[in-house]
Amino acid sequence: MTQRQGRTTTRADLLEAVHASCPSLSRTQAREMFEMALDEICDTLVRGEPVKLRSFGIFAVRSKRERVGRNPRTGVEAPIAPRRVVTFRPSPVLLGRVNGEGRPSFSDD
Repeated sequence: MTQRQGRTTTRADLLEAVHASCPSLSRTQAREMFEMALDEICDTLVRGEPVKLRSFGIFAVRSKRERVGRNPRTGVEAPIAPRRVVTFRPSPVLLGRVNGEGRPSFSDD
């Protein structure tokens, strides 16, 4: 995938990258594989289990308790219901690449 300044990478961009990296697959097959991978990640997170993608990072679900929040504009307090949120912790390999430390080899971290 090429680097584009100021543009968000979309689902369609990722799908195109999958298709381009596996030219023997039809676009439909590439889309089905991509969707199956995303579905598996989502289903795992819904079950409350973490998803570790080596050399990329860990997605995890964290529970947040009920608390009192404040509207920053009006200052009015309001209760914030308990909820679950998805967190992401990047791997050292990803952090290195983002910080321009070259392209380290993918390892079992």
